[in-house]
Amino acid sequence: MPLLTGFEKIVRQQELLAPHTWFGLGGNAEFFAEPNSLEELAALVRRAQDEQLPVRILGGGSNILVRDEGVKGVVVRLSAPAFLQLRAFKHGVSAGGGVKLGQLISLAVREGFGGLESLVGIPGTVGGALHGNAGGQSGDIGQFTQRATVLTRRGEILVRERKDLVFASRQSSLDELVILDAEFVMERENPEELTKRMQKQWIMKKAVQPMGHQNTGQIFKNPRGVDAGQLIEQAGLKGARVGNVEVNDRHANFFVAEPAATTAEVLRLIDFVRDKVLERVGVELELEIEIW
Repeated sequence: MPLLTGFEKIVRQQELLAPHTWFGLGGNAEFFAEPNSLEELAALVRRAQDEQLPVRILGGGSNILVRDEGVKGVVVRLSAPAFLQLRAFKHGVSAGGGVKLGQLISLAVREGFGGLESLVGIPGTVGGALHGNAGGQSGDIGQFTQRATVLTRRGEILVRERKDLVFASRQSSLDELVILDAEFVMERENPEELTKRMQKQWIMKKAVQPMGHQNTGQIFKNPRGVDAGQLIEQAGLKGARVGNVEVNDRHANFFVAEPAATTAEVLRLIDFVRDKVLERVGVELELEIEIW
């Protein structure tokens, strides 16, 4: 049975993905789906499996680089209210996988739960943050995660408890297809103090990151606690460019794409920077951004 049969209202064909990503680059998705409910999502995933079509989940688009030729299979965005639930409870907060990470942080701070404020300024959704264990020098999202509900590639819904979860630097054991929702448990603190800490973190991060209007993305993981941007700077690569893409002069681990840029140019700049950092600094950089 073709993928679209029965899903005509939630699936579009040949959707341009560039507007859905921070880089603003890339071709079309063969199928682009925005299900309205968990049941619709699970049914769509099962249909895609029957049709042997790959399924990808698109969150905030901050950590995705789409190839110029586009993406085969189904790209799913969790934009419906069913995936955007956000609430506080006695010991913490819970959020749907499609909730923006900033919204989760704001709720936790407002309710007087400390810890997540250190993640302010990190883009993307809660699902994406959990999948990549988003964080920094002050901590990561994994240390506060109590449980998560996931959808497997077979369309099965499972609850992963804390004892089942493993988090490490920029990675987690939450590698199922979809992270539907999660609960975060934290200690109580003064909301005013948390707000001050959050604002300070925000100011510090924004001072060294690209301007908000620029099409950009963070490229490499920080190896063994060393800042990847500093390594790129040490290699003398600030401002290096390939075509219409350059290494940002404020933070060298961000590449900035000018209006005429292509994904192919980003990929060539990635290879160039990685080769030069290995040659000049002796460190092999690993990608943080996902290439579709």
